[in-house]
Amino acid sequence: MDKFHFETVRQKYLSGIGSSGTAGLTSSSIGTLGEKALHAIVKSYIEPDPANQEIKIGSFHVDCFDGTRIHEIQTRQFNKLNVKLATLLPQFPVTIVYPMPARKWLLWIDPQTGLVSNPRLSPKRGNPPDIFRELYRIKTHLTHPNFSLLILQIDLEEYRLLNGWSDDRKKGSHRSDRLPLALANELWIQDPPDFVQLLPDTLPDSFTSADYAKSARTSRGTAQIALNILRSLGVIESCGKSGRALIYSRASGMCVTPAPHETETNV
Repeated sequence: MDKFHFETVRQKYLSGIGSSGTAGLTSSSIGTLGEKALHAIVKSYIEPDPANQEIKIGSFHVDCFDGTRIHEIQTRQFNKLNVKLATLLPQFPVTIVYPMPARKWLLWIDPQTGLVSNPRLSPKRGNPPDIFRELYRIKTHLTHPNFSLLILQIDLEEYRLLNGWSDDRKKGSHRSDRLPLALANELWIQDPPDFVQLLPDTLPDSFTSADYAKSARTSRGTAQIALNILRSLGVIESCGKSGRALIYSRASGMCVTPAPHETETNV
């Protein structure tokens, strides 16, 4: 992790002297750039040389390619990567870069006046285990020796349009742009055993999906998807049941029956 390099790239983008030549963000330009600020800054952080950005390999365009490794930046809809991964993984190492909010400040844009509200810190924090809902869509590629994953936790400002259907125009509103403020953390997963980093330290030796959901601060549904993937990767193993709830332990760990939990549905 190189926070100084990230800040240098961010400042170049904002001042309009970045490699893309894109004009810096201003109060008038916010709301017209979609997701480009986040994508552009992350891309230049990963690969500073513009000659190695937006490269065509066969019939596919990739975000970064230095002649050896491909980096593809993706924030959602991982299912769209399946064909690309199936074609490129046998040829090159491919790292999927997943930028996610660490802390997020919300700013609201009035589309009629162009006025932007003062930033307000959202109580919601980025949570790496939430990536499992996307990873499930590319599950068949996770064990490929050329596959790796880089999770970037980034403090950012999120600009939203006041165009929703509620009285305050916030519910149902559209996100306009996300502007990185600082790099908070990086999580590298280079082979299946590295996924153990997504097992919370507070998880007991033997656990159910309810335990995982509580420790990882995620939903029960996401917990079930996470455990499905982690078991398929050999990071955890199933070692019995408590009622209808499956019991898991870390791979090769000792299994102790936990306290009973409510009935669960397994993915």
